Amino acid sequence: MKKRIGVLLSGRGSNFEALAESVEAGRIPDAEIALVVSNREGAEGIEKARRQGIDARVIPSKGLEREAYDKLVVAALQEKKVDLVCLAGYMRLLSPHFVAAFPQRILNIHPSLLPAFPGLESQRQALEHGAKFSGCTVHFVDENLDAGPIVLQACVAIEDADTPETLAERILREEHRIYSEAVRIVLEGRYRIEGRRVLLHAPKGSERK
Repeated sequence: MKKRIGVLLSGRGSNFEALAESVEAGRIPDAEIALVVSNREGAEGIEKARRQGIDARVIPSKGLEREAYDKLVVAALQEKKVDLVCLAGYMRLLSPHFVAAFPQRILNIHPSLLPAFPGLESQRQALEHGAKFSGCTVHFVDENLDAGPIVLQACVAIEDADTPETLAERILREEHRIYSEAVRIVLEGRYRIEGRRVLLHAPKGSERK
């Protein structure tokens, strides 16, 4: 039985594309993307999903309270029997109702080395702060902004000539790489959480190599 992934996005969906490519190539084995949801009409990621034959739905959030909206999204994900929810440029903070519906089964990718520079415009924050390194973080989602336990991180050096755009481009390449890796780890159950620490286990059979 394949593990079923649900992806939530609000924009272009580049991390969704990277996940879909990893599923297709077997880098995330025994899995399928069962549903893509956007809160925004016209999101590029929805069109990309439809072109791949994936069930892709727009559930507009405008005018709805956060929990009322989240109940609609949760119902759609549960209808598709989703095992893991992946946020991919989803510009909404999840409600306690949503988090409780998928405990330790929601991942997000953020373009900084959390806990540094949470929220929007992380690359600009890093440059304005004078940081020498930035990067990206895959973490479990809780009710707080960019605050859940960290699964994987990748480091990117900041160059003197960087702009938010050039830094974002280099970070994005690392996002695509580690998000797929983190999804595989979680779907295969190769981790445990102790306090705030996510402790990773080696793949089966690798201990003998």
